[in-house]
Amino acid sequence: MNNIIDNPVVLYTDHFVNKYLSDCFSTGAQISKIHIDNFNDFSKTVVVYGYLRGTGDAIKKSRNFYYIDHGYFKQSQRSFKGKQTIIDKFDGYFRIVYNDFWHSGKGNMPSDRFEKLNLKFKTKKNDGEFIILSEPIDAAKKYYNLHNWLEETLLKLKNLTDRKIFVHSRESNIPLKAILPKAWAFVSDHSSAGFLSMLEGVPAYFTNTTLSNIGPIEKIEDHEINYNAFYNLAYEQWTIDEIKSGETWDYLKNKSY
Repeated sequence: MNNIIDNPVVLYTDHFVNKYLSDCFSTGAQISKIHIDNFNDFSKTVVVYGYLRGTGDAIKKSRNFYYIDHGYFKQSQRSFKGKQTIIDKFDGYFRIVYNDFWHSGKGNMPSDRFEKLNLKFKTKKNDGEFIILSEPIDAAKKYYNLHNWLEETLLKLKNLTDRKIFVHSRESNIPLKAILPKAWAFVSDHSSAGFLSMLEGVPAYFTNTTLSNIGPIEKIEDHEINYNAFYNLAYEQWTIDEIKSGETWDYLKNKSY
């Protein structure tokens, strides 16, 4: 692996979650960290948590980057108050992606790491009253340029299926778990709730280019769940202890990209 990737720098902000995860990664990888406001050498590979408070701009300017965010499943305990996300405990998994924000789910990894999570798939549902259409949060709409996503995806779905559509968001009064039992499928751009849906037996489909490898919206009437993707993604998310110990970096720096 070349030096650009071998010697990244961790960029941190003043937000406590960002600072904590940045410290953990810096410690485990034994690499330096610098405050986002004091960094300007974008020829270096950067490591960032999230895309807010300047980290998203750094990603766009950098030649290469590692992106850290919540895992695909078994995430840390979180609560949502309006548009604010609060991490109650750092007891879950975080995904770390090279030069992207998500993994594609492609690969042929064994099931062992997923099985250690003790997650059980419910039997796939063969009926349902509607398709859940999960609207992105405002910050995601802005950063990923998804301002017209809801209207465009509604139109696309109407050309693919005649099923009823239930628009849902993080701010909806009805929690997702309350409506999943009656759903035929779940559609989003990139929501991790899609993985919860599949665990609950509801096939999930993504419009995001990377995640569409797991379930492309064009195949919504095929009504299939890509179980193999769970095994591959389990190898791409990490606990705090794994990040701090250096196990995560040992894996990442030896991957072929």
